[in-house]
Amino acid sequence: MYMTETPADTALKLPWEGLFPWWVLLLWGILMLILGIMFLSTPGITTELLITFMGAFWLVGGLFSIASLFVDRSNMGWKLFLAIINIIAGILILMYPLYSTVFILGFFILFIGFFACFIGGSNLFQAFRTRDWGIGVLGIISLLFGILLLARPLLSASLLPFIAGLFSLLSGFSAISMSFLARKAQAKT
Repeated sequence: MYMTETPADTALKLPWEGLFPWWVLLLWGILMLILGIMFLSTPGITTELLITFMGAFWLVGGLFSIASLFVDRSNMGWKLFLAIINIIAGILILMYPLYSTVFILGFFILFIGFFACFIGGSNLFQAFRTRDWGIGVLGIISLLFGILLLARPLLSASLLPFIAGLFSLLSGFSAISMSFLARKAQAKT
């Protein structure tokens, strides 16, 4: 805090103020709304499109990683290994977008399920050690969530685009409302 600022001045500032122009937040919100509508109206096609985009991104990223070896040869073996993995994954996704979508969503659900079980078990262990039952309740919820995902991975994977759609809509509305707050705050200064 500067000497000329009062506590009231700093309380009025938004934490993200100055990071982005208001119109960037507005554009981000609109894009998130469009993505949310696409996920909810055509979940399969949208998910496959995003997975295909990810494959193209990995392929191009791998090619750029190999090209960067001509400029910077540090960690050459590691960079070459990651570049080859990116290129192979990108090619496989682009060649088989439907199978890749099912595989990646299934893998993602299994990863989240195992991670949730691990976090839940860790929280339960911590709750018994410290007698903090708030952490214990969170641990039980996380553990049940992980078990549910692992017990029904196909159902969970099929619901993931709808969850992503709802999340995108909420994020879009939030970003749009924040853009108007940022515009109003910017107009005052």
